[in-house]
Amino acid sequence: MTDPSRLLAQLAAHLGADHVLTDPADLAPYLAETRGLQRGHALAVVRPADTEAVAFVVRACAEAGVPVVAQGGNTGHVGGGLPQGGIVLSLARLNRLRALDPVNASITVEAGMVLADVQAAASAAGMLFPLSLASEGSCRIGGNLSTNAGGTAVLAYGNARDLVLGLEVVLADGRIWNGLKGLRKDNAGYDLKHLFLGSEGTLGLITAAVLKLYPRPISRSVAFVGLTSAEAALALFRSLRAEAGPALTAFEYIAPFGLEIVLRHRAGARRPLAGSHAAYALVELSTHRPGEDAGALMEVLLARAQDQGLLDAAALAASEAQANAFWDLRESLSEVQKAEGASIKHDVSVPLSRLPAFLARATQACEAEMPGLRVCAFGHFGDGNIHFNLSQPPGMDPAAFLAAWERFNRIVHDIVAALDGSIAAEHGVGLRKRAELARYADPVALDLMRSLKAALDPGNILNPGKVLSDEAPRVEVAPGPVSSGFLEGSTKF
Repeated sequence: MTDPSRLLAQLAAHLGADHVLTDPADLAPYLAETRGLQRGHALAVVRPADTEAVAFVVRACAEAGVPVVAQGGNTGHVGGGLPQGGIVLSLARLNRLRALDPVNASITVEAGMVLADVQAAASAAGMLFPLSLASEGSCRIGGNLSTNAGGTAVLAYGNARDLVLGLEVVLADGRIWNGLKGLRKDNAGYDLKHLFLGSEGTLGLITAAVLKLYPRPISRSVAFVGLTSAEAALALFRSLRAEAGPALTAFEYIAPFGLEIVLRHRAGARRPLAGSHAAYALVELSTHRPGEDAGALMEVLLARAQDQGLLDAAALAASEAQANAFWDLRESLSEVQKAEGASIKHDVSVPLSRLPAFLARATQACEAEMPGLRVCAFGHFGDGNIHFNLSQPPGMDPAAFLAAWERFNRIVHDIVAALDGSIAAEHGVGLRKRAELARYADPVALDLMRSLKAALDPGNILNPGKVLSDEAPRVEVAPGPVSSGFLEGSTKF
């Protein structure tokens, strides 16, 4: 490895000293995950302003044998963007809107653009960019693509990779691949973009993307539904999917403990339904054709479902503010869980038909393993993705609870594997799930992944130690703080 001081001087000369950060106070925000559970270390943070500058940094680091870890909004949950040495390459300054083509229904943006800004640019043109996450005000599109983010709109629009037409990528040797074509059909050789989507910056650094846009819904309706069980949630989902078709744009599941802690800790939160229920669902319908009323459709379908015994009760949002309030009950759930103490989190998926079985088996097994533990299960029921989180028993030492993470991984992930599911649904592998991937992935798949990594990054400088590496990561674990709205009249069923 070249003398690090020479590399830093070279980078400062090219980028400007203000954009090569070495002071510990300046580095600190880049070295800790937002939940405070994982921390890394780095020589410096560099902040290039364009793709050519990114290429220069990667080329210089490759020549020096110094690792490069790309970072967007640093909102990940598995440590994928945390450095274990080397250089953090912040993409925050690559935040420009390069082009918007309403006829082609596409938008070309740089990787550092905040997701909410991409959504706003599409909306200003009368269109929709449907990727939506709780962290959309701070996460950046490059990070969303490098982790193949899911979010609340997967049911209707697919994961992040399904929204990409083309990419611009800096390779491990500093070359720039320009694949920024807005084509929906292109069979001229391998579809290279899919190598980089979901690869967590280990194969190349995404610097720009051409993304798909969609017509903006004319009408939407949101309902909060009380159910007798997860099986009832599945039955309701199947009924709505059959009758509403593509108008069913979201179906989110919330276990009772999840709703209770939101009501307990979220400022202004109000109970959406009288009484308590064994399970809850947040349902959204959207329509695109003039004259279609999503609210009228929702009312008819929920009334029919109640007549069929598919639901206990439902509240239909009577205004946009109330619809947003219902969504806030769901989207604030992960944040308010911190107020209940430490939590062990699992981001898993199973075939939709097996979701109720997973929830029942995993809940029973985890509660039996540790009396007093509270299961906080919620998520994207319609696409089979559940955040199966575990809150510590009241009064237990947080560090002692977090020390049991591997025990609970084995319980939960063994059940997931038995049901032909995935241990990493939408948050990626990063550091935290690297050993789990090695345990559960098909050996041939792992060999193919290693072959791709060796071919595209022979020097192993791009985000080393993530996803596949056998090196022991330096991960420090600490307990987790809090966060903090809403409701008017609603139509009841």
